Amino acid sequence: MDFATMGRNIVSIWAKYWDKFLIQGMEYTLSLAAIAVVFGTIIGALLALMKMSKIKPLNWLASIYTGIIRGTPMLLQLYFFYFILPMLIPALNKQQYICIAIALLCNSAAYVSEIIRSGIQAVDIGQTEAARSLGMNGTLTMTQVILPQAIKNILPALGNEFIMLVKDTSLASTFFIGDITTQYLLIKGTTYLPIEPLVIAGILYLILTSILNFVLGFFERRMRRGDIR
Repeated sequence: MDFATMGRNIVSIWAKYWDKFLIQGMEYTLSLAAIAVVFGTIIGALLALMKMSKIKPLNWLASIYTGIIRGTPMLLQLYFFYFILPMLIPALNKQQYICIAIALLCNSAAYVSEIIRSGIQAVDIGQTEAARSLGMNGTLTMTQVILPQAIKNILPALGNEFIMLVKDTSLASTFFIGDITTQYLLIKGTTYLPIEPLVIAGILYLILTSILNFVLGFFERRMRRGDIR
């Protein structure tokens, strides 16, 4: 097959299946990534606080969790949640999308917890000492002094995590959830053309990550200029 024929096939497939890629595929891909980032950030923040806690059981629990998640492949975790969750929670039986979303957010939480923890610990310890000398308690020191400064370190890394999750949602195609890669597999099976729909899927992922990179770069530049506090 020459490149001219491949190009015609790509145009033909896009004309016929653009809605599958652009509407359904994008919807599932972005929703999975958004759920993982939002809830992963909330759980990750709790894990970060647990890991920095002086209460040893909380510290150990958070360390064990992040160690297991970061030490095992994401695809293995997806299989685990896909098969185990319905056994533990019968209401999730045949709810593949929810199981995969939970797996992704649990994976994200482990990495986000390390991002938040490192961002907080990167703030000069003198800031904490100065706040405490002014009579602030631990909660006020964290919320009014440490976190506002740590956000500048945390936000860019969180943006990168979101970009990584957009790409990692392609693993959900193993379970035919409906994301962009799932649409590629379905259209490949319908057209018997493996390369052309793959090119379209790759271009869509590239467009998504390029947009996210642009937005992330915009906020990073503003933070460096001090426009965002």
